[in-house]
Amino acid sequence: MRILLVEDDKLIGDGLKTGLVKMGFTLDWFTRGEEGRAALYTAPYDAVILDLTLPGIDGLEILRDWRAEGRKEPVLILTARDALAQRVEGLRLGADDYLCKPFALIEVAARLEALIRRVHGQASNALHHGPVTLNPDSLTATLNDEPLTLKPKEFALLELLMRNAGRVLPRKLIEEKLYNWDDDVSSNAVEVHVHHLRRKLGSHFIRTVHGIGYTLSND
Repeated sequence: MRILLVEDDKLIGDGLKTGLVKMGFTLDWFTRGEEGRAALYTAPYDAVILDLTLPGIDGLEILRDWRAEGRKEPVLILTARDALAQRVEGLRLGADDYLCKPFALIEVAARLEALIRRVHGQASNALHHGPVTLNPDSLTATLNDEPLTLKPKEFALLELLMRNAGRVLPRKLIEEKLYNWDDDVSSNAVEVHVHHLRRKLGSHFIRTVHGIGYTLSND
């Protein structure tokens, strides 16, 4: 899942980026409000972490602009503990959740998972498709109730496909979901991950739609 982080505090931003990437998220971090506001239009983000006190333009104005222009990505706002008025205003402008500073990294991840799960209409965070079960919270997966060993990008790709079961995902979209702008991505990276997953899950688990992309098999 690809996350947009707009946060000017270098210590907080570095901690969020390092921790969330280790938890399996793909993350782009911007420290200036204008850059963060524009970034939402350049990549397929699953959710946004938005600080409200930013240089140049504050988070509430960014949020107001996004919602006025029809952007529906779930937004988790970060506020100072005593900024009740900001939290209320943020929720009224269309924020989906908020966290007060300081916060625990594990709670940020849990809030993001809950927001993304809500967007996809899923009551539980565990994903199931045929004999495969995947749990994003614990970063574990099983095949026929037996543990699966997956590399981080394999896990991320499998989660993306399972969250979008029934849809054909273009290769370009998959690439944009799995990698941020700082990653050095080879031209066949997605194909390599698909190949490895097929070796572990069975050759028919992921179906290629030629000229378009990939989807999960209904078999």
